[in-house]
Amino acid sequence: MSRKVIIAGNWKMNKTASEGRKLVEELKPLVAGCTEAEVVVCPPFTTLGAVVEAAKGSNIKVGAQNIHWEQSGAFTGEISADMLKEAGVEYVIIGHSERRQYFGETDCSVNKRLKAALAAGLTPIVCVGELLADRENGNTGKVLFTQLEGGLAGISKEDMAKTVIAYEPVWAIGTGKTATPEMAEETHNYIRQQLRDMFGNEVAEKVRIQYGGSMKAENARELVAQQNIDGGLIGGAALKADSFASLIKNALSACK
Repeated sequence: MSRKVIIAGNWKMNKTASEGRKLVEELKPLVAGCTEAEVVVCPPFTTLGAVVEAAKGSNIKVGAQNIHWEQSGAFTGEISADMLKEAGVEYVIIGHSERRQYFGETDCSVNKRLKAALAAGLTPIVCVGELLADRENGNTGKVLFTQLEGGLAGISKEDMAKTVIAYEPVWAIGTGKTATPEMAEETHNYIRQQLRDMFGNEVAEKVRIQYGGSMKAENARELVAQQNIDGGLIGGAALKADSFASLIKNALSACK
């Protein structure tokens, strides 16, 4: 089955509203012809409005970096699905390793956030991945199984088919280290097999699995050429229009 490549740029805590608007304006002409891929940018909350406005009329979609499971209430610092929808957001990252590491996110909270996103019609990008110690101790499969089982609990087959998974080996995020294409493919294949066991083959073949471990323009083609790697969740390389556009074009060249 042919799965459409999805490249999402996670800006993390970078770019003010004016900086985000400028980046998108620079990016638009560079990726205008990249219609074979879903191109997504995920700015900080305060930058969402400016970026949504700048992206109008282009093939660039906008996502958020987090979502709360409640519609409203006493949850200082959080943001609801309704707020994101009204802002023009279409995607949302859930359970990023930095949220898990610094802000106490768990598989249980990931699951609740995922259900809120799906109920609102947002496309969730659910992150899973192991620490360096897990990889070195041979526990990658165990960690991924636990995260998938907990994070995707109670999700219907129909909703799962709408969900994107991002595999981010935590040891390769912002470190300059990258899993070889063969290593990444092996792990992506494992994730897809777990999805088969949980949701059946038809759904598993529809779910797109991104690679989120220091994908750059230089390695995007080789990574996306792998059978089970359907794009990337991009950090630093997404903060400049030229590097992000080059990465997207190189990734798409693997599909031709």
